[in-house]
Amino acid sequence: MMQKKLARYETMLDQLAQKGRRRSLAQLNGSDFTSNDYLGLAGSARLNTGVISAIERGVPIGAGGSRLLRGNHPEHEALESEAAAFFRSQRVLYLGSGYAANVAIFSTLPQRGDIIVHDALVHASANEGIAASRAVSVAVAHNDVDAFDAAIRTWRQAGGTGHPWIAIESLYSMDGDRAPLMELVALADRHDGFLVVDEAHATGIYGPGGRGLSADLEGRDNVIVLHTCGKALGSAGALVSGSRVICDFLVNRARPFIYATAPSPLLAASVRDALKILTDEPERRAKLQHLIAFANEQISARLGIEGSGTQILPVIIGDNGRTARIAHQMQSKGFDIRAIRPPTVPEGTARLRIAITLNVDIATITDMFDQLAHVMEREPMMAATP
Repeated sequence: MMQKKLARYETMLDQLAQKGRRRSLAQLNGSDFTSNDYLGLAGSARLNTGVISAIERGVPIGAGGSRLLRGNHPEHEALESEAAAFFRSQRVLYLGSGYAANVAIFSTLPQRGDIIVHDALVHASANEGIAASRAVSVAVAHNDVDAFDAAIRTWRQAGGTGHPWIAIESLYSMDGDRAPLMELVALADRHDGFLVVDEAHATGIYGPGGRGLSADLEGRDNVIVLHTCGKALGSAGALVSGSRVICDFLVNRARPFIYATAPSPLLAASVRDALKILTDEPERRAKLQHLIAFANEQISARLGIEGSGTQILPVIIGDNGRTARIAHQMQSKGFDIRAIRPPTVPEGTARLRIAITLNVDIATITDMFDQLAHVMEREPMMAATP
């Protein structure tokens, strides 16, 4: 009987395998070209020492409850205060993950009668929040300001009377390209709307002091910014930056905030240390920018692919099977490169997502592109997987 209950799941897994989409977990192995630990902080001595120091001063691992019950620890409030000063925002809220933060923002803030206009390539977590929203929503072509404008105008002409919400990433996680932030905030202003910027892959790396690509926009009443802490900041959780009214509304109405056990106070202490590192060690960003420039030159010279100009370098292959085989061969040569396949990316755009971090150096990047050029030349093109 139990086998019958499970058979449908086995069938679906087999179908994924046939399409070259079945996933599995893999151990860390080889030089890091896949993580989001861009500044090399996740295993840094300074963050490790900071955690030890926090434990020694009595900071607990667990919060013991939600922030609105007994889980609101002084470390959470200290982090939020310091982060608001760092990002020059009126207020900041600390949540357990970027996923939870995006769901909280989009399921809570846009109201019935509003519209959410989102970039077609925005994070899956934003899509989850949008799906749970009371507002109507529409996806528009990637980085097309005119398409955003047209969607809002069409909605207004059809009788839309609320506020538009423009949802974007400042730097896109699978393509490595940047959003036209200034044009989009001007559009939000023109239409009496809000701009929500997910800085997940820019926080700590870009902008003055590592404050992100939207640094000049923070502090505005109609701008909400999400800074994740598990990428360049090397820890975990997410910071939502906005006006005092917006953050207080999230505290009162956002279910992912209200009904979740608060993030570990120990992790809050770790994020505080990470923000201090951004200020104390600007050489990390400078070194990363040098590696990024070199890697972009190499992907052009060795593979004939125009670089993104950022730390995220997609090598779009298309066929799911060929992408997975190339990734496997690179792993066997000591380079941790993973295959990214639909539905994470659009159909027909399976790719290798090469991430440049401080966990590698010039010599390793050179060797990796040498090997990748050789593997791609030898790995034959095959018919597209149905």
